[in-house]
Amino acid sequence: MNRYSIVTIIAIVAIIAPFANWALTVIGIPQLEYRWDSPGEFTFFAMSNHGKIEFCNTVPFWMSLEKLDVTVFFEGNNLGTFSTNPVTINPLTSAVQEGVFSSDELSASQHVFMTLDFEFDGGDIRLDPNQLVVITSTNTPILGIIPYATSTQISGFDFDQKMNSEDLTCD
Repeated sequence: MNRYSIVTIIAIVAIIAPFANWALTVIGIPQLEYRWDSPGEFTFFAMSNHGKIEFCNTVPFWMSLEKLDVTVFFEGNNLGTFSTNPVTINPLTSAVQEGVFSSDELSASQHVFMTLDFEFDGGDIRLDPNQLVVITSTNTPILGIIPYATSTQISGFDFDQKMNSEDLTCD
């Protein structure tokens, strides 16, 4: 094989590799599992005071996320967003990442969260828990510059159950 063929092969690999990495990440995001870093101890109030999320990469290739945003709505009002930092997760393993909660009305959000946490733990119903909606958005830019996001809407109760999950595939 001559040197021009070798240079051509290296150039093709260098061009294709970033697109393949991004494509594999896009394929893997729907299989991504996550929960609160301390299984069984998640509360919305704890999330409002920042915290850590454990990500589980269930696919056999590396996955990179720019961030995970968890936006919480109650009765149509935005209570705030919990956002993680960028993370790269090795194949078939888990990684823990810090997150920060931000809100325009933090004390009002925390009051709603405390009330709903009490209800989810079996307490008296004071606020309609069906009005709590969580939208999770995973951001993975294409080649680091073109934004790409996938969003999922889930009820507050189902999100609470997911974050308190005892078992992930990576365990």
